Amino acid sequence: MDHTATTDIILTPSAASRVAAIAAKQGKPAVLRLSVEGGGCSGFQYRFGLADAPEHGDTVAIQDGVSLVVDETSLDLVRGSAVDFVESLGGSAFQVTNPNAASGCGCGSSFSI
Repeated sequence: MDHTATTDIILTPSAASRVAAIAAKQGKPAVLRLSVEGGGCSGFQYRFGLADAPEHGDTVAIQDGVSLVVDETSLDLVRGSAVDFVESLGGSAFQVTNPNAASGCGCGSSFSI
């Protein structure tokens, strides 16, 4: 595996705890993949999913034994970001605080640069 450990992106303790709980329920490793795709109401959208392991070229951030993996292309768009898990009256979701985003949408799942 050729992947890089980094401080380019962080996983908060709240997000790590939630990933660990979801992974345990599904019997999978505690590895969350964040990717960025074209689309959404602001141009780019975040995609989250459990992964079995980091892939070649992935950047890995580790928090409390949980890994956040990001591919090289997506990392260019989210470098310096924090991935958190937020619970509010509107529901609960993973949220990316992205300093590179020039604007975002109301739901927080898409952004533009």
